[in-house]
Parts: sequence; C-alpha cells; structure tokens
Amino acid sequence: MPHPSKEIIGSWGDELKGKKIVLCICGSVAAIRCPDIARGLMRHGAEVYTVMSKAATELIHPNIMEWATGNPVITTLTGKIEHVELCGKTVTKADLVLIAPATANTISKIACGIDDTPVTTFASTALGTGIPIMIVPAMHETMYTNPFVTENIRKLKERGVIFIGPRIEEGKAKIASTEEVISAVIRFFTPKIMIGRNVLITAGPTREYLDDIKYLTTPSSGKMGLALAEECIAHGANVTLILGPTNIEPPIDAKVIRVTTCEEMLNATIEELKEREYHYIFLSAAPLDYKFAEKYSGKIPSEIGEVNVKLIATPKISSQVRRYAENSVIVGFKAEYGVPLEEMIERAYKRLLENNLDLIVANDVSRRDIGFESDYNEVYIIDVKKNVTHIPKMRKRIIAREIIKRAMEIEKLKQIKA
Repeated sequence: MPHPSKEIIGSWGDELKGKKIVLCICGSVAAIRCPDIARGLMRHGAEVYTVMSKAATELIHPNIMEWATGNPVITTLTGKIEHVELCGKTVTKADLVLIAPATANTISKIACGIDDTPVTTFASTALGTGIPIMIVPAMHETMYTNPFVTENIRKLKERGVIFIGPRIEEGKAKIASTEEVISAVIRFFTPKIMIGRNVLITAGPTREYLDDIKYLTTPSSGKMGLALAEECIAHGANVTLILGPTNIEPPIDAKVIRVTTCEEMLNATIEELKEREYHYIFLSAAPLDYKFAEKYSGKIPSEIGEVNVKLIATPKISSQVRRYAENSVIVGFKAEYGVPLEEMIERAYKRLLENNLDLIVANDVSRRDIGFESDYNEVYIIDVKKNVTHIPKMRKRIIAREIIKRAMEIEKLKQIKA
C-alpha cells in the first residue's frame, strides 16, 4: 500500500508529474525547512527521496523526512548501492538532485570531487552521470564570501550546477524561501516556449488617498498577476511586473516597477510600452475605479464628527493600452460581484470590444473561496468571437498556465493573418 503521505502528490498541480527528485540535506539549521520543501515539490507532482548527512540527522530526525515524503530516508550507503540506483546510469535514476540546505563544507567537497558523506557521494555520482544538480546554500555570510568557497561555487556553476539564492540578511547567507526553491525547480522542468518573448503584467491593488494616512483600496492580493509572472518566467519569457501595494514577494527574475495609485500604474504601463515592444500584456491588476476629488494634507483630525467626500472616476488602464501596443496580445481582466453568469460574460465581452482587447478573463469575487486574497480562482476566458472557455476552481498558477496558453494561440493566429 502506498504511504499515506503520498496522497498529497499532485494536489496543487502537475508541473512535476513523473519527476523523481533526490533531496539531499546537509548539517545546517535550515534543515528544518526541508519537510516543507519536500511536500511542496510533492504537491506539484514530484516523487521525493531524501538523503541526509550525519550532521543533518543531528538537527532533524530522519523519521520526519520519511513522514514528509513517504519514502525511506538514506542516511548511510549500504549494499543496495543507493547512490547508483538513484544517480547512476540506471532506469531508476532521478531527474534532479536538490541539495537544500547546502553548507560551505559540502559545496567545497563537491567542487573538489570529495565524496565522504551520503550527500557528497550522491552529488559525485550525479555529476558523473549528468543528472542536473541544484544547490541551495545556507551559512553565515562570512563563510559564503570566503574566497575559497566563492571559487568553488564558480567552479560548480561552470559545470552546470544551478544555485538558488541565498538571501543575505542579518549577516547570514540564508536559505532561499521555500516558495523560491519550489518555483526554481518547476521553472527548470518547464518547457521554454516563451524564450525571446517580452511580457508586461499589471498586478495587485491601487490606493487613492483621502489624506496622508487614510486611503481607499481593493482587497486584491496580486496573486493572479504574480502567478502569471511566475509561469511566464518558467517558460523563458522576459517579464516586467507593474505591481501595486502588496505583501507578496514578486519573482526574483522579473523586472518589478512598484506603484501606488491608479495614475501611477497607468503612467508606468504607458512608459514601458513606449520604451519596449511587448508580445503579451496581461492587465490582471485591480486598480480602483474611483478616487477622492480632493486630497487633504496631513491627517484629518479625528475630532471631526463628519467628513463629506466626493469620488471621481480614475482613468481606465485597459482603455489606453492598445494605442501603444498595436501588435501585442492584450488580455484584460474583469471582476464582478455576485452577478448572474450570463450578465458577467456580457459585461466582460463589452469591455473587450470597447478596449480592443484580444481576450478578457471574467470572475466573480463575491465568493470567499476564490478571487481576491485566495490561492484559487474560477474564471471564464472570452475572445473576440465571444467564445467562452470555462476554467473551474483551480489554483491560480494552473489558471495562469491556461490563460497564457490561450494568449499564445491568439499570437499564432495573428502571425498567420499577417
């Protein structure tokens, strides 16, 4: 019977379906992050096998990783020659060796061909077989900047080893976030079908200030736009992200332009379109439709019992993009609140025609299980012929993939017509 922990495999997506990943853990306190890394990879479809150095087992117990992955943990090499089974030239070999966290000691040993722990033996075998290796460093900053360690990292990179992170904070070269590690692995296995393509994405909310403290906004988290950015980057595209105020970290490989107000988002979009040709534009932000007619300086005194304000319309970003991007595939987004399905589609289609868009994505944000601030969404993609593609409730990363797929189909049709 399969281990109960394997029930989560593929629960978030199938990007890593059929991939066998060896997760090698070294003796860094960052090893406590490994159960989450392993299960994140599994949720995207991967089968994960764990290898631990003796130092790692003194920080987290192997039972934790067996629970996390549903597979026995390798802490010593036996007559089963586990390193050959998983990293040799065999039919059972892994698709990737992920060393996370990786200490300065292990990195330098791998670079010098030393294999005196299960982790370094797996790495040595993988290098000889040609299995891809990703290394996620974690150590004190002074160790990371040690010239000998730096030289060893350079040597490994020249041999094709991929490094993820680290983040330099508080005098430490901290392990990359769990999300960064998982995204990097997904990106590695994603077909690079958008190489050479420039993508512009607007994401997140905007704010309009009543005074220097109080503002009007929407509950948009920017997750849909960030999912689009992650997916485009994974496919090899050059991504520019115009991002409103949000607490979510953008992809490290995107060019990020931070904005606050609707006018700032519009101006940033226009400036980008003037400077560079974009093949795809995804207007997934949720900018405010209105702003205050008057902004007060400082702070309105709290003693005032009543404040009357007037709202005026903000410029519609989607209505101005086409004039600066004649040949781009432009995808708009239209959020509705609790309207009937037919009416939601009609309103979205009207917006598409009015703004000369190629596609528009409609969704109902009145539902608490999808839309704003949720990791999930349910959308309807509408084209110029009013064909409607329904994508049922799924994680936003999967929905992003479907939206991009439709946008690429539109681009091909445009090329044929041209």
